[in-house]
Amino acid sequence: MKHQEAAAPEESDAAVEPDDVRASLGRRRRILIWVVAGAVALTGAGVVLATTIRSPAQVAADAAPPPASVLADRVERRVLTSSVVVRGTVAAEQSLTVSPGAGAAAAAGTGGKPVVTRVNKQPGAAVQAGDVLVEVSGRPVFALAGALPVYRDLKPGATGKDVGQLQEGLKALGHPTGKDPAGTYGAGTKAAVTALYAALGYTPRPADPGDAEKLQAAEDAADTAQRGVTTAKSALAKAKAGGGTDTAEAQQQLAFAQQDLAKATTRLEAARAAAGPMVPADELVFVKGFPARVDAVKAAVGESVPDGLLTLSAGAPVIRASLPAHQKDLVKAGMKVEVLSESTGLTATGTVASVATAPTPASGGAAPGGSGGSGSGGSGAGAGSGPGSGSGAGENAAQDPGGYALTVTPGQTLDARLSGQGVRLTVTAASSGEPVLVVPLSAVSAGADGRTTVTVLGKDPAAADARRRVEVRAGMSADGMVQVEPVGGGALADGDRVLVAQAKP
Repeated sequence: MKHQEAAAPEESDAAVEPDDVRASLGRRRRILIWVVAGAVALTGAGVVLATTIRSPAQVAADAAPPPASVLADRVERRVLTSSVVVRGTVAAEQSLTVSPGAGAAAAAGTGGKPVVTRVNKQPGAAVQAGDVLVEVSGRPVFALAGALPVYRDLKPGATGKDVGQLQEGLKALGHPTGKDPAGTYGAGTKAAVTALYAALGYTPRPADPGDAEKLQAAEDAADTAQRGVTTAKSALAKAKAGGGTDTAEAQQQLAFAQQDLAKATTRLEAARAAAGPMVPADELVFVKGFPARVDAVKAAVGESVPDGLLTLSAGAPVIRASLPAHQKDLVKAGMKVEVLSESTGLTATGTVASVATAPTPASGGAAPGGSGGSGSGGSGAGAGSGPGSGSGAGENAAQDPGGYALTVTPGQTLDARLSGQGVRLTVTAASSGEPVLVVPLSAVSAGADGRTTVTVLGKDPAAADARRRVEVRAGMSADGMVQVEPVGGGALADGDRVLVAQAKP
């Protein structure tokens, strides 16, 4: 019993001890938290003080100007080219506007304004040599091969290059011109013209409506003169047989009769040479190349013929552009051209064919030289009243007012997708020909002593003591770069860094 009573107080002490331990641990944790918080506060205060308190040396360093910034570029060895970039349009070499005059109506006896009686070729149709394009007041308008424009009616007895061109066109269609010399409209050419019109289903127009009457009158005069010579010869024979004194008179009459016959014969030959079929300027169009194409027809059957009844395009494609006045003297015939179509990505090369010497009028009028029978793409050469008026296809559209017409000949057959498309032309106006050392223009400076130099930088571009000046001789410049050649023993190589600009603080 005593032992049990003594044990009871021990159990009571053990039950109280855990609460005391927990209270002690809590006080320790609170103390630790305050210590850590104080340390953090002191550290932050130190950082703030460190950023606000600077030494005199630091203050001076902060107040000093920043180092000068250096702009440098690399010396390159490459071919230097100067180029001119313009916009252009791909078009046919020749564009013709066919405008038949009143001659067809007059020939048909209708008078007044000519009327379209048949349209043989619709827009988009191909045209071959000898094809009838359209019929006006019953008369044909047909095409033959040739570069010269029609500027006059081609009649028997005519001579010239245009006659020779007609003869070549007739021969190409199987109608030989006989013994006629080239460029002379003689009997053989008349026969060929008659054969051509017959093949087309028409009768050729006479050179002069009164030819038949004039020829008949010349033949009658020649016959009369021939009879006069025969009579004079008979009279002279009788005088000689009779032994009379009138022999001398009979001899003189014969001489007069022979002179009259010679004159009548000459007139008859001239009448025969002038008589025959002609090729009116209203009925012929010379085209540079076949197949050509009809681009537009402005009237239907039964309508009056408007100005510019048909528009044709022919010849190999060319590219036409316009140069502003300040670039005109930079581009010359024969220069190389790179062609790019941004819309299709297609590229090509070409050569400058021509640069106009006079600007295109702002009104878009024809180029100097007039307009003519069939026209000649881009040249506007010729004059007259033929059915075609020539100008370069797309020329006015591609040219700015006052620009100088530029024509480029492609170096190869152009992709058909480029027809009528706008393209970018890069003309190589000048080239060094071989790789040369080039630097930016701003890297070259001229000193008071007249020397031209560049400044080569060291490994550290900002280190002024590592720089060296190299005297150079400047050559051609293009696109902001200039050719340089070191002189006076200076060294300059591909890859060197040269000073372009240095910004002062």
